[in-house]
Amino acid sequence: MERKDFLKTCGFACLGGALFGSGLLASCKSAQLITGNISNSDLVVPVSSFIMKDKNFRKYIVVHNELLEYPICLYRFSETEYSALLMKCTHQGAELQVFGDRLECPAHGSEFNNKGVVQNGPADTNLRTFPITIQNEQIKISLK
Repeated sequence: MERKDFLKTCGFACLGGALFGSGLLASCKSAQLITGNISNSDLVVPVSSFIMKDKNFRKYIVVHNELLEYPICLYRFSETEYSALLMKCTHQGAELQVFGDRLECPAHGSEFNNKGVVQNGPADTNLRTFPITIQNEQIKISLK
């Protein structure tokens, strides 16, 4: 297994939380890595991916597919409101890490909120976002 695949599998947020204190572990509880299916030009994941065993909802999931260079972080705000963000830093292209309601660049510390808006530089451009539709209990992220 390559290092990049190992880190994705384990989850950056969980590794960071284990290293820097149990306070960050709370975000691991709601994190999940999902393999999305590509259909036409959409990345598709089931709405049920957000449901945890205790019937509560995850705040976000990280969706990947072997055809995508970077994963997509999918935030859930309500039953009908989601935000899909490409996990690629707009500063120098490093893969972002998710820490609850924010994404952080491990290379230079840029931070983005759960809508993809820059909160701290050096990045000065918001993240790429994707249109989302929900149909038949499936979330379709348009990759166009």
